[in-house]
Amino acid sequence: MRVLAIAAAGMSAQQTRVEVISNNLANMNTTGFDPRRAEFADLHYQQAVRPGTITASDGTVMPTGVQLGLGVKPTAVSVMIQQGALAATGGDLDVAIEGAGYLEVMLPNGTSGYTRDGALKISADGQIVTSEGYAVMPGVTLPADTKSVSISAEGEVYAQFADRIEPELLGQFSLAMFTNPKGLEATGSNMFAETTASGPALVSTPGQDGLGVLRQGYLEDSSVDAVREVTDLIEAQRGYEMNSKVITAADQMLSAMVQVR
Repeated sequence: MRVLAIAAAGMSAQQTRVEVISNNLANMNTTGFDPRRAEFADLHYQQAVRPGTITASDGTVMPTGVQLGLGVKPTAVSVMIQQGALAATGGDLDVAIEGAGYLEVMLPNGTSGYTRDGALKISADGQIVTSEGYAVMPGVTLPADTKSVSISAEGEVYAQFADRIEPELLGQFSLAMFTNPKGLEATGSNMFAETTASGPALVSTPGQDGLGVLRQGYLEDSSVDAVREVTDLIEAQRGYEMNSKVITAADQMLSAMVQVR
C-alpha cells in the first residue's frame, strides 16, 4: 500500500514546516531578521493510464487518464524579505537600513559577510565593528579623543572633538545589494554569505542605485508577524495529525486484509 509512504512524506513535510515556524518565532526579537517560509511540491506520479491514451478501435481517447500521486517533498525554505519597523534607540553607533541593502563586514577568514544588524560597537583599537567584532567595511577608526559620532543618511561618519568646532569626516560606509538576495546563505549571527545563486555583491553609496539609506539612532526590528506564525503553526499541526490518521487507517486496512480466511 503506497498510502503509508505518502502519509509519511506528508508528516515529514509538516514537521519541516513546524521547524521553520519555530525558528521564526524564536527570532521575533532578533535585529533585522526576516521570516522564512517552507515551500513544497508534489512528488512524481505513477501513470497507470496516461492522458490521451487510445482506448478503443474507433480512436476514443482518454480525456484525463489515471495518475497516482506519490506524496510531497520540500523544495525550499525561502526568506521573506521585507522591511522591519525602525525602533529608536538613541545610540550613536546604532544604524538601521531603511530600504534595500546590507552592511559589508570583514570576517576572520578574510571573506566578506553581509548583515542588516546595525548594532555597531567600537573595538579596542577604535575600529567600528559589529556585535561579533567583525570590522564594518570600508573600515572606519575613531580617534581616542572622539567626543561623539554622527552618521549621515549617505553613510558619512563624522567625529566631534572637544577642541574643535567643526566635525571631522572619518570615512563613509557603503551598502551592498544582490540580484537575488533570497539566494544568500544564512551563516548565523545575523550574517549572510554570497553564493552563486545570489550573484555577486553590488556595492554602492547608500541612497544610490536602488539602495536604502542609513538612520542613526535606530535599529531594524524583526519583521516576524507573530499572529501569522501561530496561525500557520496550528495549520501545520492539523496537517500532521491528519496524515497520522491516514497511517492509522491504512494500518487497520492491512490488519483486516491479513485476517481474511
